[in-house]
Amino acid sequence: MERENVVKSVSRALDIIQLVGMKKGGLGVTEIAKQMDINKSSVYRILVTLAQYGYIEQDESTGLYKLGYKFLEISSKLLDSIDIRSEAGPFLKQLEDSTNEVIHLVVYDQGEVVYIEKLEGTETLRMHSKVGKRAPMHCTSVGKAILANLPSGMVHEIVERKGLPMHTKHTITDKDALFKELVQVKQNGYALDLEENENGISCIAAPIFDHLGKVVAAISISGPTIRMTEERLDQLKEQMLDVGSQISVRLGFSKQSQKNGKNLFG
Repeated sequence: MERENVVKSVSRALDIIQLVGMKKGGLGVTEIAKQMDINKSSVYRILVTLAQYGYIEQDESTGLYKLGYKFLEISSKLLDSIDIRSEAGPFLKQLEDSTNEVIHLVVYDQGEVVYIEKLEGTETLRMHSKVGKRAPMHCTSVGKAILANLPSGMVHEIVERKGLPMHTKHTITDKDALFKELVQVKQNGYALDLEENENGISCIAAPIFDHLGKVVAAISISGPTIRMTEERLDQLKEQMLDVGSQISVRLGFSKQSQKNGKNLFG
């Protein structure tokens, strides 16, 4: 019962945030209570709590409640990642034009990768990926490209927390085997997904680093295994490394920042 009450309170708080955010001048307790069909005392308690954390603030002159500056802080962090899209855009298009395959751009978030850009290419290919969707790290080329360049503690924590669930018969589900491959990924500078996440789909990916030398994203080329043969993947690796390097430079990466970066496999 207590858990249900907590979930209900969180749901109401999110509904209040959405309502307040839709009204430029803000909303009062009475209006919020009326629109949500709950009593004013409940609305007031939620508003006070949200205000304590900076998500809601009250206009002293009108008494109305509006969104707090905490959302600017959060959105600025999100925009830091989204900026990668504009910097990477021309290079992604270049890859799409030269390969005619599906091109992905992902960022790391909470032990997973999130697709923030996808170019479809000109060849017919049906994949589960789409912008905004999350994917595991251990069985995707973009995920492994990022994992190989994360700090040791983070890598072990991700593997312990997320596990190594099987997606296809080719998925790596053994920790030692994964770590061994990540060592190779770090040495090569690129990662492969050989039907490990989706049957019939193979991918090659390269990491992207920021001005501090930290891995922040990855790019990949994906296609049906019948086209993404071992020979073709070998031909694509230099292009992937070059594009990953160019995007990293656009984000302020340098050889000096690379020296500052610390990870498990370097």
